[in-house]
Amino acid sequence: MSLNPSIKPVAFNNTVLRDGHQSLAATRMTTAQMEPITPDLDGLGFGALETWGGATIDSCLRYLGENPFDRLDTLKRLAPKTPHMMLLRGQNLVQYTSFPDDVVEAFIACSAKHGMDIFRIFDALNDTRNLTTAIRAVKKAGKHAQGAICYTCSPVHTLEAFVNLGAELEALGCDSICIKDMAGLISPSMAADLVRELKARVKLPLILHSHNTAGLAGAAYYAAIEAGIDAVDTSIVPFANGTGQPDTMLMLAMLERSPRKPKFAMEPFKKIRRHLEGVYQELKAYTSPNNEKTDADILEYQVPGGMLSNFRNQLKEQGMADRMDEVLHEIPYVRESLGWIPLVTPTSQIVGTQAMLNVKFGRWKMVSQPAMDVALGKYGKTPGPVNPELLQEVVKRAHQQPVEGRPADLLAPRMETLKEALRSKGLPDTDENAVLFAMFPLETERVLKGETPRVAVVVPSPSAETPSRGSSAKQNARRYRLNVDGKFHDVQVEELN
Repeated sequence: MSLNPSIKPVAFNNTVLRDGHQSLAATRMTTAQMEPITPDLDGLGFGALETWGGATIDSCLRYLGENPFDRLDTLKRLAPKTPHMMLLRGQNLVQYTSFPDDVVEAFIACSAKHGMDIFRIFDALNDTRNLTTAIRAVKKAGKHAQGAICYTCSPVHTLEAFVNLGAELEALGCDSICIKDMAGLISPSMAADLVRELKARVKLPLILHSHNTAGLAGAAYYAAIEAGIDAVDTSIVPFANGTGQPDTMLMLAMLERSPRKPKFAMEPFKKIRRHLEGVYQELKAYTSPNNEKTDADILEYQVPGGMLSNFRNQLKEQGMADRMDEVLHEIPYVRESLGWIPLVTPTSQIVGTQAMLNVKFGRWKMVSQPAMDVALGKYGKTPGPVNPELLQEVVKRAHQQPVEGRPADLLAPRMETLKEALRSKGLPDTDENAVLFAMFPLETERVLKGETPRVAVVVPSPSAETPSRGSSAKQNARRYRLNVDGKFHDVQVEELN
């Protein structure tokens, strides 16, 4: 029986060099550990290799003592045939706060110059105003702009809303659209419906990215493939499944007898897997059985798998190990109060930290500065309305009115200032150094000076209370040293009376 020539095999993108080890080994794979298998990955015929972006740039600088652009140069040299793909947090780049347009433009220009081909661009709130500069810069560089829809479940995140967002991304000039299911929430039926509806509305290639945290990803991929999706993201065991993407071999087995099954040579996978199993053992200090299992509770809490395991450590450090269930149950409440925001970097960390504070001190007695910024619109427009009482209290305490326009319009250009700072430290003032310095100043300086990365020390309890600016004696600011996703953050919280 001959196959219908109009039925094309689905493309597999491979994430093992980025999201695979980010989700399962705290982003600790070094460039040296990647090098032996990169040519083999390049020869297999994947639609794209995800090699950069997300937390890899932070990890290179903070923990591995590597220059991220050197990593990209190396991987591009070893894998010249397959398009390279990166994850970009829109106006946040690969950090947790927004940057001025000139920094965003310079970072994308540098990334393109060093060989990046596909820029998967998302915004944590699905606010397309936070994507416009990045999309424009990618197009200017002559590269592929892939707009992402952050998938989540809430009363305001309807099928119609996601399809409308897809149409917005097409109108902005995106070359393709990714359904980014960062917490592994999408069901097979929803995946199929969303693909069909998007296909009917937009004319761009569609990609589905998910995590197998709740055990749904493989079935959702299959349903999406049946519905006509153009590509899906897979990884390779042991950096696959669990909180990572479905394994490539698993998906090939699922598609047995399907006309959409792609063809791969099997022998290279054996070599790649043997090497990765050795790397996994080398990184065992950063792996955990909790990351390898599936857990349906994620469907209620919607916390991305990469954060869930680290969150347990964070609560232990705060003396709250026995209150994990309370904090998890608080997360949906905080999320609703902050306008039903999707939970993806940085909003997942913001909501999780605030849920912990609510359980520890009482609801909204202490509010983190990032949570206040979300309520004030500094991260963008929330999908739903912020709780009016919470917003009123935040406005009063912050002495600020909510931001009405695009948040980045309030930010002054910084590239020249950044280069001046580099020169003052005796460091080369290249665009590459400037954009890294903008996001990770201390870590970038250490790497440029050839210093060994220093491991952050956990402070397990809050510091002494200190009065916040303009506060009464009843309002206090506290700072916490929090471990989130393997990184440490100083978080300021304010008491709302």
